Amino acid sequence: MALDYTQSADLMKDGVFIGRVKVGCITFARYIMDEAPSVPAHSTRIKWAQATIISPEGAAQQITPTVVMDSTVQEAGTDVTDEALQGAVEAAVNKLI
Repeated sequence: MALDYTQSADLMKDGVFIGRVKVGCITFARYIMDEAPSVPAHSTRIKWAQATIISPEGAAQQITPTVVMDSTVQEAGTDVTDEALQGAVEAAVNKLI
């Protein structure tokens, strides 16, 4: 069952959940830093990755609402697996950049 609006809003403010999103952001940023310059939109992606390494809290705050609205997160809530959360983080970042 999907989260209702109140549960979704609460998850967007949950410190532990935001911390997990932050780890997902850092993980994806490190991946982007290692990708080939020939990857489409690499210059935009590398700028996001560099900004994320400098301020992971800012990156997490920016994408947490989109991550919370991901269908996988909506179904699992705080019980979302790390693997599924990583997928939601990467999808949210790709929408952003």
